[in-house]
Amino acid sequence: MKISKILNNNAVVVMDGDQEKIAIGAGIAFQKKRNDIVNVNKIEKMFIMAEENERFQQLLQHISEEYFVVSEEIISYAEATLGSKLSEHIHIALTDHIAFSIERLKEGIILKNKLLSEIKVLYDTEFKIGLWAVTLIKERFQMDIPIDEAAYIALHIHTAKMGASDIHETVRQATIISSMVQVITDELKIDLSEHDIAYQRLITHLRFVLNRVDQRELHTMDVEMLNMIKSKFEFSFNTARKVADLLQEDYNKVLPDAELGYIALHVERLQSFWEK
Repeated sequence: MKISKILNNNAVVVMDGDQEKIAIGAGIAFQKKRNDIVNVNKIEKMFIMAEENERFQQLLQHISEEYFVVSEEIISYAEATLGSKLSEHIHIALTDHIAFSIERLKEGIILKNKLLSEIKVLYDTEFKIGLWAVTLIKERFQMDIPIDEAAYIALHIHTAKMGASDIHETVRQATIISSMVQVITDELKIDLSEHDIAYQRLITHLRFVLNRVDQRELHTMDVEMLNMIKSKFEFSFNTARKVADLLQEDYNKVLPDAELGYIALHVERLQSFWEK
C-alpha cells in the first residue's frame, strides 16, 4: 500500500486497492513521504471514514499530535475493556474533544458536567474508562483534570459503543433521566446521592423505561394490579403521573398507565428506603 498523504508522525492516508483508508501506528510516517510504501508491520489500526475522512485529515493536521496519540490510547483501552470495536467516528470525536478540553483547561476554563451523577450510574463501565483516561491525560500533560472530564469521555465512549456517531442522543437520554429524577426527588422532598443503592436502582429503571418507549416495547400490567397501585400508593402514582407529564410536554414521549404503575412502585420503594 502506498502513502497518499502524511497526516502526522503516527497517521497516514493510504490507498488499499482503489479505496482510501487511514492507517494508524506509532511512527508509521517516520522518514516517509508521499508515494512511499507503508510498513504494514507498523499498522495498528486501519479504517475508513466515508463521510468524515476529509474532516479527520484536516483535524490531525491542525492540532497537536499528542492529543491524537492520547485519544488513540484511550480508544484502544476502551475497546479492550468493552471487548468490542467502537464506531469509527470515535477517532475524530474523541480527538477533537480532548484537544478542545485541554486547551480550555490551559486557559483556566473548567466545563462542569451537570449530568455527572447520572452518567456515573447510567454508563458505569464507560465512566470507569473515563477515569482511566483522566489519569492518563494528567500524567501525559502534567496538569489537573476535573472528574467532569471522565463523564464527557464516557459519553463519547458509550455513543461509539452503540455504533452511533451523534453524541447528542446520548446526552439527551441522560438529560431526560436527570429531569425525571428531579421530579421524583422534588415530590418526595429528598436529596439523593449517586452512591445510594436506591438512586442507582431508580436511574436504571428509568433508563429501561425510556428504552422501551423508544423501541415501542412497553410493559403491560394486569388491570386489577394497576388499580390497586393507584389506590394503595396514590401519592407515588401521582408522582409517576407528573413524570409522565414532563415526558409528554418537554420531550413528546407518551407513557401508558402500565409504565406509570411500575414507576410508582419504584417511587414507593424509594420513599420507604428514605424513611428507614
